[in-house]
Amino acid sequence: MTSTDSEPGTARPRALTWLAFWRRLPFTLALLLALLVAGLIFGTLGASAARLPLYDQVATGLPAFREGRWITLLTSPFFVDPPIQWALTAPLLLAGVGWAEWRFGSLRAIAVFVIGHVSAVLVTAGLLALVSATDWEWAARVAAERDLGPSAGAFACLVFALAALPSPWRLRARFALGAWAMIELLYIGQLESIEHSVAIGLALVVSGLIPAFRHRASRPSSREWRLLAFAGLVLIGVVQLIDLLIPYDGPLGRNDPLPSLLDIAIDVVIIVFIANGVRQGVRAAWLVALILAAFNVFTALLGVALVAWLLGAGIIDSPIALLGLVLPEGALWLALLIVLIIARGAFRVPLRKSRRALKVQGVDRAEALERLHRHGGGTISWMTSWPPNRYLPVDDGFVAFQSYAGVAIALGDPIVAAGDEGAALLRFARSAERAGLVPCVFSAGEASAAARPTGWRSVIVAEDTIVDLPGFELSGKRWQPVRTSVNRAAREGIAFRMCTLADEPWNVLAQVRAISEQWTGDKGLPEMRFTLGTVDEALDPETRVGIAVDADGSLHGVTSWLPVYGAAGADGSAPRVVGWTLDLMRRRDGGFGPVMEFLIASSAMHFAEEGYEFLSLSGAPLVRPEEAEAGPVDRLLERIGELIEPLYGFRSLHRFKQKFNPRAEPLHLLFRDEGDLPRIAMGLTRAYLPDASLRDLISSATAGTGA
Repeated sequence: MTSTDSEPGTARPRALTWLAFWRRLPFTLALLLALLVAGLIFGTLGASAARLPLYDQVATGLPAFREGRWITLLTSPFFVDPPIQWALTAPLLLAGVGWAEWRFGSLRAIAVFVIGHVSAVLVTAGLLALVSATDWEWAARVAAERDLGPSAGAFACLVFALAALPSPWRLRARFALGAWAMIELLYIGQLESIEHSVAIGLALVVSGLIPAFRHRASRPSSREWRLLAFAGLVLIGVVQLIDLLIPYDGPLGRNDPLPSLLDIAIDVVIIVFIANGVRQGVRAAWLVALILAAFNVFTALLGVALVAWLLGAGIIDSPIALLGLVLPEGALWLALLIVLIIARGAFRVPLRKSRRALKVQGVDRAEALERLHRHGGGTISWMTSWPPNRYLPVDDGFVAFQSYAGVAIALGDPIVAAGDEGAALLRFARSAERAGLVPCVFSAGEASAAARPTGWRSVIVAEDTIVDLPGFELSGKRWQPVRTSVNRAAREGIAFRMCTLADEPWNVLAQVRAISEQWTGDKGLPEMRFTLGTVDEALDPETRVGIAVDADGSLHGVTSWLPVYGAAGADGSAPRVVGWTLDLMRRRDGGFGPVMEFLIASSAMHFAEEGYEFLSLSGAPLVRPEEAEAGPVDRLLERIGELIEPLYGFRSLHRFKQKFNPRAEPLHLLFRDEGDLPRIAMGLTRAYLPDASLRDLISSATAGTGA
């Protein structure tokens, strides 16, 4: 079929998808269309509404209410003024009203929009009526203004939509929106800015009081304290740049940037240097931020104390000028100072990167193996014995981890007594954060996923394939393809042997290395590590290796099997191996075709005869169960899997393993929240390909995609 023939078939589903999307947003769509129609009819798309005769009839504000035009509460949301405001209004309506309508339904979204708009307009008018009677120049000027637009209601909808976010994004989004409201109020100070701030403030309060939006309060983690301090620093820096670069006439007077040039420039430069250190929890950066905040609070208090003397000396005509200069930023610095003092325990990371390592004491590889023998572990637990894993002691167990790109990656389940996974993961997370590292757990089982720290996320990143050995036999129709490979090997003189590779003669080991190097060379990348072993790992005395050899002594393929220990018995019985996990799979080019089917089937029969419980054919990275619900992160991982499939064939390998009729068990990536994923992706890339250069990755990816 040509591409032209396929276009109608692809266009129709896309059209149906967009139709289904907009059918869920009838109010948002109707509001956008009403704004567009009103603009076309009254000419406000190309000209400012303030210049048109109808402006006083439809615009709201204190003058309109004094004239008895209460109907403007209903007419004002259907106009956008000036026309350039469309660039901000349309996205705000989609993000605020659209999101709320998608999340809560049309009727609730309409209620929030209408109540938010009416409340913001009326409360703002009431406040201005109270303060405009004074000699406050700004208040008198703003009280005479009128306003158009749906933005106050849209902001209210946005606040309620954000209230439905999971932690910690809910707190972060509320902080960002609250900061924006404060900037609008203090540094823009126009009528619509006050209405926006009132709408956001009221919606934040009301959404926190409604039972459906209440969430159990808990003390922020070290990471949240760091992010809060970092965001506060960035906010102050942005506000001071506004002070420095943009003259404004707000509620606290006119801003003249030049007198405060040196002071602001020093603050901003210091903030630039220490902000990232504060985000990472570096102690030295926290100390500098503390001193800077204390100094700015002191100068603000000094300015307030000098107001009376400056007035008496005739240096200033009005206290508003000086207070407007020192109070807003002084309040921000005071809030930051309080946060830095309360959260001082979150800032213990050493300044030198060489000292930012997770402190591990008392557990080397020999001790780790002893603890693994005692507690047992999951199907990939033996991989924790591979270098460069290190071990964080947890009571009489451990958490194995590696560190790359500022990420501490725990490998598999904690090696602890059953039921202690949650405490072990929490200790690992806190230790990693104290070292300034991003913690995550890769290839965790169901028990660890269920016991992950509060607020952490879990996403399936692999599917372990398990073959149960009791009663195992190659009989029945479903085993026909595998049985055929075993029978063919017998006819062609290919024999199977299970061995310990370290005990084999040098010629066998040389053939194994040659086969592995040939396979690696074909990939164009170094061998992957982390959860994928090499010949060096296959030489471990506790690892079993299955080989396929012909009558001439030539090897046609090799597989390695890692031991899976069960927990030692409560009666003091010795720990024992209960199963085996497939690791190395290598075949000789031009050798016996179905050698892998033959080796795995022969290994299964061998281990079944020796009384073991199961074989794990291991999990293919970035392969997840088809029936599992896919979220945004899952879909992103699927896309990454599609991109690297030509390089390593994970999905093809997964399909190959289905020949052995396994049952599936998901393996999870555990992480704090989606904000960590870019760093985790970098860390995992270095863990799997520690020796690959950027040039290797680019050239292999280009070759894999056929470019």
